[in-house]
Amino acid sequence: MKRYIIFLLVIIFFVMPKNSEADEKEYRVVSELPKENITLYAKQKNGLFQDFKIHFKGETYFRPYWMNVTKPTYAPKLFYEDINQDGRKELIITLTKGYGSGALDEEVYVYRYTNGLIDVLVDNPSAIIYKNVKTKLTTEKAEIIVGDKVSTVDTKSIEPSHLFEDIGFGSIIDYKVINKNLMVRVSGQISPAMFVGDIIIVYEYRNKMYQAKTIDFIPHHLIDKNPFYGPVKHSVAKLSYEISAPCSIAFLLISEPISFPCSKPTKIFLS
Repeated sequence: MKRYIIFLLVIIFFVMPKNSEADEKEYRVVSELPKENITLYAKQKNGLFQDFKIHFKGETYFRPYWMNVTKPTYAPKLFYEDINQDGRKELIITLTKGYGSGALDEEVYVYRYTNGLIDVLVDNPSAIIYKNVKTKLTTEKAEIIVGDKVSTVDTKSIEPSHLFEDIGFGSIIDYKVINKNLMVRVSGQISPAMFVGDIIIVYEYRNKMYQAKTIDFIPHHLIDKNPFYGPVKHSVAKLSYEISAPCSIAFLLISEPISFPCSKPTKIFLS
Protein backbone atom coordinates (compact mmCIF):
# COMPACT_ATOMS: atom_id res chain seq x y z
CA MET A 1 0.00 0.00 0.00
CA LYS A 2 2.84 2.34 0.93
CA ARG A 3 4.58 1.63 -2.37
CA TYR A 4 1.34 2.48 -4.24
CA ILE A 5 1.01 5.81 -2.42
CA ILE A 6 4.64 6.67 -3.13
CA PHE A 7 4.10 5.83 -6.82
CA LEU A 8 1.11 8.19 -7.00
CA LEU A 9 3.07 10.97 -5.33
CA VAL A 10 5.87 10.56 -7.88
CA ILE A 11 3.33 10.96 -10.73
CA ILE A 12 1.74 14.03 -9.16
CA PHE A 13 4.94 15.88 -8.30
CA PHE A 14 7.13 14.94 -11.25
CA VAL A 15 5.08 13.85 -14.26
CA MET A 16 2.11 16.26 -14.00
CA PRO A 17 4.20 19.46 -13.82
CA LYS A 18 6.11 18.41 -16.96
CA ASN A 19 2.85 17.82 -18.83
CA SER A 20 1.59 21.22 -17.69
CA GLU A 21 4.84 22.83 -18.81
CA ALA A 22 4.62 21.21 -22.23
CA ASP A 23 0.99 22.27 -22.53
CA GLU A 24 1.92 25.87 -21.73
CA LYS A 25 4.59 25.89 -24.46
CA GLU A 26 1.99 24.98 -27.07
CA TYR A 27 0.24 28.31 -26.60
CA ARG A 28 1.16 31.24 -28.82
CA VAL A 29 0.07 34.88 -28.87
CA VAL A 30 -2.56 35.43 -31.57
CA SER A 31 -3.66 38.96 -30.62
CA GLU A 32 -2.87 41.49 -27.91
CA LEU A 33 -3.42 44.98 -26.53
CA PRO A 34 -0.15 45.57 -24.65
CA LYS A 35 -1.14 48.96 -23.24
CA GLU A 36 -4.25 47.41 -21.71
CA ASN A 37 -2.46 44.25 -20.49
CA ILE A 38 -4.76 42.02 -22.56
CA THR A 39 -3.44 39.05 -24.54
CA LEU A 40 -5.19 36.29 -26.44
CA TYR A 41 -3.42 32.92 -26.71
CA ALA A 42 -4.27 29.78 -28.68
CA LYS A 43 -2.84 26.45 -29.78
CA GLN A 44 -2.42 25.58 -33.45
CA LYS A 45 -4.07 22.25 -34.25
CA ASN A 46 -5.17 20.74 -37.55
CA GLY A 47 -4.67 24.01 -39.43
CA LEU A 48 -6.71 26.08 -36.95
CA PHE A 49 -6.16 28.08 -33.78
CA GLN A 50 -8.02 26.27 -31.01
CA ASP A 51 -8.12 25.97 -27.23
CA PHE A 52 -7.96 29.71 -26.52
CA LYS A 53 -7.14 31.48 -23.31
CA ILE A 54 -7.53 35.15 -22.42
CA HIS A 55 -5.05 36.94 -20.17
CA PHE A 56 -7.01 39.95 -18.94
CA LYS A 57 -5.13 42.33 -16.64
CA GLY A 58 -3.50 39.53 -14.65
CA GLU A 59 -6.42 37.10 -14.77
CA THR A 60 -6.73 34.05 -17.05
CA TYR A 61 -9.87 32.73 -18.72
CA PHE A 62 -10.00 29.57 -20.83
CA ARG A 63 -12.12 29.17 -23.98
CA PRO A 64 -11.36 25.61 -25.19
CA TYR A 65 -14.03 25.48 -27.91
CA TRP A 66 -13.16 28.66 -29.80
CA MET A 67 -11.65 28.36 -33.28
CA ASN A 68 -9.97 30.75 -35.74
CA VAL A 69 -8.20 30.29 -39.06
CA THR A 70 -4.40 30.65 -38.96
CA LYS A 71 -3.93 33.06 -41.88
CA PRO A 72 -2.47 36.30 -40.38
CA THR A 73 -4.88 38.46 -42.40
CA TYR A 74 -7.76 36.91 -40.47
CA ALA A 75 -6.17 36.82 -37.02
CA PRO A 76 -8.50 37.38 -34.04
CA LYS A 77 -9.16 41.02 -33.23
CA LEU A 78 -9.29 42.61 -29.79
CA PHE A 79 -11.10 45.84 -28.91
CA TYR A 80 -11.28 47.42 -25.48
CA GLU A 81 -13.72 50.31 -25.62
CA ASP A 82 -16.85 51.63 -23.96
CA ILE A 83 -19.46 50.46 -26.46
CA ASN A 84 -22.51 50.89 -24.21
CA GLN A 85 -21.71 54.39 -22.90
CA ASP A 86 -21.75 53.39 -19.21
CA GLY A 87 -18.31 54.85 -18.52
CA ARG A 88 -16.61 51.43 -18.38
CA LYS A 89 -14.80 49.66 -21.19
CA GLU A 90 -15.92 46.34 -22.61
CA LEU A 91 -13.69 43.64 -24.11
CA ILE A 92 -14.72 42.68 -27.64
CA ILE A 93 -13.16 39.71 -29.43
CA THR A 94 -13.85 38.76 -33.06
CA LEU A 95 -12.91 35.38 -34.50
CA THR A 96 -12.82 34.26 -38.14
CA LYS A 97 -14.10 30.72 -38.59
CA GLY A 98 -13.78 30.67 -42.39
CA TYR A 99 -12.98 32.74 -45.45
CA GLY A 100 -12.70 32.45 -49.23
CA SER A 101 -13.70 34.09 -52.49
CA GLY A 102 -16.83 36.03 -51.60
CA ALA A 103 -16.97 34.49 -48.12
CA LEU A 104 -16.12 35.64 -44.60
CA ASP A 105 -17.56 34.04 -41.48
CA GLU A 106 -16.86 35.91 -38.24
CA GLU A 107 -18.28 35.65 -34.74
CA VAL A 108 -18.09 38.13 -31.88
CA TYR A 109 -17.82 37.89 -28.10
CA VAL A 110 -18.44 40.83 -25.76
CA TYR A 111 -17.43 40.90 -22.09
CA ARG A 112 -18.04 43.33 -19.28
CA TYR A 113 -15.95 43.21 -16.12
CA THR A 114 -17.68 42.75 -12.76
CA ASN A 115 -15.41 40.78 -10.39
CA GLY A 116 -14.40 38.84 -13.49
CA LEU A 117 -15.21 38.81 -17.21
CA ILE A 118 -18.94 38.37 -17.81
CA ASP A 119 -20.14 37.23 -21.26
CA VAL A 120 -22.83 39.49 -22.74
CA LEU A 121 -25.14 38.13 -25.43
CA VAL A 122 -25.02 39.71 -28.92
CA ASP A 123 -28.09 39.24 -31.10
CA ASN A 124 -27.44 37.15 -34.21
CA PRO A 125 -27.23 39.40 -37.32
CA SER A 126 -28.96 36.80 -39.51
CA ALA A 127 -31.90 36.74 -37.10
CA ILE A 128 -32.02 40.55 -37.06
CA ILE A 129 -32.13 40.65 -40.87
CA TYR A 130 -34.74 37.89 -41.04
CA LYS A 131 -37.03 39.85 -38.70
CA ASN A 132 -36.46 43.36 -40.07
CA VAL A 133 -35.49 43.18 -43.75
CA LYS A 134 -37.75 42.25 -46.65
CA THR A 135 -36.31 41.34 -50.02
CA LYS A 136 -37.45 40.48 -53.52
CA LEU A 137 -35.37 39.39 -56.48
CA THR A 138 -36.59 39.17 -60.07
CA THR A 139 -34.96 39.30 -63.48
CA GLU A 140 -35.82 43.02 -63.52
CA LYS A 141 -34.77 44.25 -60.07
CA ALA A 142 -33.46 43.49 -56.61
CA GLU A 143 -35.44 45.14 -53.83
CA ILE A 144 -34.36 45.56 -50.21
CA ILE A 145 -36.84 47.05 -47.73
CA VAL A 146 -35.80 48.09 -44.22
CA GLY A 147 -38.81 49.58 -42.44
CA ASP A 148 -40.12 52.24 -44.80
CA LYS A 149 -36.77 52.59 -46.59
CA VAL A 150 -36.60 51.00 -50.02
CA SER A 151 -33.51 50.29 -52.12
CA THR A 152 -34.01 49.12 -55.70
CA VAL A 153 -31.32 47.92 -58.10
CA ASP A 154 -31.85 47.06 -61.77
CA THR A 155 -30.90 43.45 -62.59
CA LYS A 156 -31.96 43.29 -66.25
CA SER A 157 -28.35 43.15 -67.42
CA ILE A 158 -27.66 39.94 -65.47
CA GLU A 159 -28.16 36.51 -67.01
CA PRO A 160 -31.40 35.18 -65.41
CA SER A 161 -29.96 31.68 -64.96
CA HIS A 162 -27.27 33.14 -62.67
CA LEU A 163 -29.73 34.71 -60.24
CA PHE A 164 -30.76 33.17 -56.93
CA GLU A 165 -34.43 32.78 -56.02
CA ASP A 166 -34.04 35.63 -53.53
CA ILE A 167 -31.34 37.85 -52.10
CA GLY A 168 -29.18 35.85 -49.71
CA PHE A 169 -27.44 37.15 -46.58
CA GLY A 170 -24.78 35.42 -44.54
CA SER A 171 -21.86 34.48 -46.78
CA ILE A 172 -20.03 37.59 -45.52
CA ILE A 173 -20.37 38.50 -41.83
CA ASP A 174 -17.83 41.08 -40.68
CA TYR A 175 -17.72 42.66 -37.17
CA LYS A 176 -15.94 45.87 -36.18
CA VAL A 177 -15.94 48.48 -33.45
CA ILE A 178 -16.21 51.90 -35.12
CA ASN A 179 -16.52 55.15 -33.18
CA LYS A 180 -17.18 53.12 -30.00
CA ASN A 181 -20.08 51.29 -31.66
CA LEU A 182 -20.23 47.55 -32.20
CA MET A 183 -21.22 47.07 -35.84
CA VAL A 184 -21.62 44.20 -38.29
CA ARG A 185 -21.60 44.10 -42.09
CA VAL A 186 -23.67 41.39 -43.76
CA SER A 187 -23.47 41.29 -47.56
CA GLY A 188 -26.49 40.72 -49.80
CA GLN A 189 -25.84 38.21 -52.57
CA ILE A 190 -27.90 37.67 -55.74
CA SER A 191 -25.77 35.05 -57.55
CA PRO A 192 -22.79 32.84 -56.68
CA ALA A 193 -20.35 35.68 -57.42
CA MET A 194 -22.43 38.87 -57.26
CA PHE A 195 -23.31 41.08 -54.29
CA VAL A 196 -25.63 44.09 -54.40
CA GLY A 197 -24.54 45.73 -51.15
CA ASP A 198 -24.28 45.45 -47.39
CA ILE A 199 -26.68 45.48 -44.49
CA ILE A 200 -25.00 47.52 -41.74
CA ILE A 201 -26.24 46.88 -38.20
CA VAL A 202 -25.25 49.14 -35.31
CA TYR A 203 -25.75 47.51 -31.91
CA GLU A 204 -26.81 49.05 -28.61
CA TYR A 205 -27.00 47.59 -25.12
CA ARG A 206 -30.65 47.03 -24.26
CA ASN A 207 -32.42 44.59 -21.96
CA LYS A 208 -29.14 43.01 -20.82
CA MET A 209 -27.92 42.20 -24.34
CA TYR A 210 -26.67 43.88 -27.52
CA GLN A 211 -29.51 44.40 -29.97
CA ALA A 212 -29.92 46.29 -33.24
CA LYS A 213 -30.09 50.05 -32.84
CA THR A 214 -30.05 50.88 -36.55
CA ILE A 215 -30.23 48.77 -39.70
CA ASP A 216 -29.22 50.21 -43.06
CA PHE A 217 -28.62 48.92 -46.55
CA ILE A 218 -25.73 50.45 -48.52
CA PRO A 219 -25.37 49.36 -52.17
CA HIS A 220 -21.87 48.66 -53.44
CA HIS A 221 -21.77 51.61 -55.81
CA LEU A 222 -22.05 53.82 -52.69
CA ILE A 223 -19.06 52.08 -51.16
CA ASP A 224 -17.55 55.41 -50.07
CA LYS A 225 -20.54 55.80 -47.72
CA ASN A 226 -19.86 52.43 -46.09
CA PRO A 227 -17.98 52.81 -42.77
CA PHE A 228 -16.39 49.35 -43.17
CA TYR A 229 -14.41 50.47 -46.23
CA GLY A 230 -12.69 53.60 -44.99
CA PRO A 231 -12.75 56.60 -42.65
CA VAL A 232 -16.15 57.36 -41.15
CA LYS A 233 -17.22 60.85 -42.18
CA HIS A 234 -20.81 60.53 -41.04
CA SER A 235 -23.17 58.50 -38.90
CA VAL A 236 -24.61 55.47 -40.64
CA ALA A 237 -27.95 56.10 -38.97
CA LYS A 238 -28.17 59.52 -40.63
CA LEU A 239 -27.54 58.48 -44.23
CA SER A 240 -30.20 59.76 -46.57
CA TYR A 241 -29.88 59.59 -50.34
CA GLU A 242 -32.04 59.47 -53.43
CA ILE A 243 -30.11 58.73 -56.61
CA SER A 244 -31.34 58.47 -60.16
CA ALA A 245 -28.68 58.10 -62.81
CA PRO A 246 -28.09 56.19 -66.07
CA CYS A 247 -24.86 54.84 -64.64
CA SER A 248 -23.76 51.34 -63.73
CA ILE A 249 -24.75 48.86 -61.09
CA ALA A 250 -21.95 47.99 -58.71
CA PHE A 251 -21.44 44.36 -57.83
CA LEU A 252 -18.68 42.36 -56.21
CA LEU A 253 -17.16 39.55 -58.24
CA ILE A 254 -14.98 37.39 -56.02
CA SER A 255 -13.10 40.22 -54.25
CA GLU A 256 -13.00 42.94 -56.91
CA PRO A 257 -15.79 45.43 -57.64
CA ILE A 258 -16.94 45.44 -61.27
CA SER A 259 -19.75 47.18 -63.12
CA PHE A 260 -22.57 46.07 -65.35
CA PRO A 261 -24.24 48.67 -67.62
CA CYS A 262 -27.77 49.75 -66.71
CA SER A 263 -30.30 49.45 -69.47
CA LYS A 264 -32.39 52.15 -67.74
CA PRO A 265 -31.78 54.81 -65.07
CA THR A 266 -31.48 53.20 -61.62
CA LYS A 267 -33.24 54.60 -58.60
CA ILE A 268 -31.93 53.93 -55.15
CA PHE A 269 -33.54 55.14 -51.97
CA LEU A 270 -31.40 54.83 -48.85
CA SER A 271 -31.35 56.25 -45.39
